[in-house]
Amino acid sequence: MNNVLYALFRRLRVPLITMILVYAGSILGFVLIPGMDDQGNVYRMDFFHAVYFVSFMGSTIGFGEIPYAFTDAQRMWTLATIYATVIAWLYGIGTILALVQEPVFGRMLRRRSFVRKVDNMTEPFYLVCGYGVTGSIIVRKLAKRGIRSVVVDLDEGRVDAVETTGELQFEVPGLCADASLPDVLDDAGLQHDKCVGVLALTNVDQVNLSIAIASKLLRPERMVISRTEEDVTTANLLSFGTDQVVNPFRVYAEYLSLAAHAPYTHLVYDWLVNPYHRPLSSAYQKTKGRWIICGYGRFGSALYREFDEDDVDLTVVDSNLSLDTDLPYMVRGKGTEALTLSEAGVEDAVGIIAGTANDADNLSIIMTAREMNKKLITVVRQNVHANKLVFKNSKADFVMEPGQIIANRVLAHLKSPLLPVFIEQMQAYDDVWAHTLLNRMNSVAKEEELDSWSVKVDEENSPALMESLNSGGDVTLGILLKDPRDRQQKLSAFPLMLHSGDMYDILPGELDLLKPGDEILFCGKSKSLRRMEWTMNNFNTLHYLQTGHEPTGNLLSRLLSRQ
Repeated sequence: MNNVLYALFRRLRVPLITMILVYAGSILGFVLIPGMDDQGNVYRMDFFHAVYFVSFMGSTIGFGEIPYAFTDAQRMWTLATIYATVIAWLYGIGTILALVQEPVFGRMLRRRSFVRKVDNMTEPFYLVCGYGVTGSIIVRKLAKRGIRSVVVDLDEGRVDAVETTGELQFEVPGLCADASLPDVLDDAGLQHDKCVGVLALTNVDQVNLSIAIASKLLRPERMVISRTEEDVTTANLLSFGTDQVVNPFRVYAEYLSLAAHAPYTHLVYDWLVNPYHRPLSSAYQKTKGRWIICGYGRFGSALYREFDEDDVDLTVVDSNLSLDTDLPYMVRGKGTEALTLSEAGVEDAVGIIAGTANDADNLSIIMTAREMNKKLITVVRQNVHANKLVFKNSKADFVMEPGQIIANRVLAHLKSPLLPVFIEQMQAYDDVWAHTLLNRMNSVAKEEELDSWSVKVDEENSPALMESLNSGGDVTLGILLKDPRDRQQKLSAFPLMLHSGDMYDILPGELDLLKPGDEILFCGKSKSLRRMEWTMNNFNTLHYLQTGHEPTGNLLSRLLSRQ
């Protein structure tokens, strides 16, 4: 606010001085010029009447000559005063209009308005730095869950999109500024009591690194999630305690590697992380054979490492391979020509990955490869979000878009920190186990979106459960799966993992007893979470589900009924 006032008064200094001098001279003239009263006597206007007359005359209201009719000398002075005050007003108003139209002053006003909105927030919110593909997806998904966000982005068009989009249920404050600056983060609510986490999602690694460092220095206990595309930056971010670092190339490499050697485990992962999962029938059968990677940049090299660990035969195609590159099978070329693909063995390959940094080349690669081998599994990298429609109609089996991948991984962590733990631990099981789990998921979600969430047994999140446990009662896991409207019916959900102390129990049973501090990861339809919250927060609902009877009203009766 001080900066706004400073800029305002600095630009209005000359107009204000001009206005003051014109009004002072006009008033002084009316005081000094003699007039005549209604008796014909000479009189001089006092300062009060002079100020009053100049005030309404200068604003062109014009109430008439006061307190008596003017002499010719006074009327001549009035004419001069009229033109002088009108010019002074036009000069001042013109300066104000010019100032308001200046981009710098407009940014200062918007920033002041933004700071006021953030300061007045009374609900938990996430500070999202970067409103590109990733940031916009995360903000929309958080809004759908009733969670607020604050957005900072250097692109003014993206910030305007925050205000103009009709997909958000409530207002999301947005600021056009450099999020790597600590004062910008502070204005955006980094130290606000209701800020629960900082998401560094810009497309510049050094900016994300600066955001993470500032966040951990100013509020060490606050959760920080960052995206990165370089291994060096990843190591740097992890060195000072960044809660989650997402590298889209490595994440997608792990994701695709699962499809090659564990298709059903891959589909479980897909259902839990991607909001619009593929159907059960789309699981690819595990097939031994050669994969071709076109493009050996950050994406291609990450894929090569993951596939190589699973003993998959690989051929790399790249026009920029240096002479000292040590790969068992490699072909120099772009991969867009049939001759190059034929040299790489596309006719006998299992799958091909078009992973260059050029969208047109990637589409050309898979179209050419598909003509040469109809049975190929095709993976294509999408670099520019604006090309989404083209890639959607390319009929590729997998489309890798970095922004969507990062958003899915971040949302999985925000929904429940237990979800990444479950995904990691489930990979220790074989594909038969994953197939059984998929059938169970399919019976619950069917064609609808499969959601996941976690609940914790404590006073803040489940007071009804804690009251029952503290009074000596037993609460089983199955109680949370009963429909509070009809205890004979079950919710469309089931538990994936129970975290109790240092123990992680995969697919726990419904008869498992809950203890204070336990955390349970569920998957199912999102409406089941809202009904589950009735059970956790309302004693009457919990009593009905446990006994089948409506609870009595007073505390003594409740204690006796338990006994």
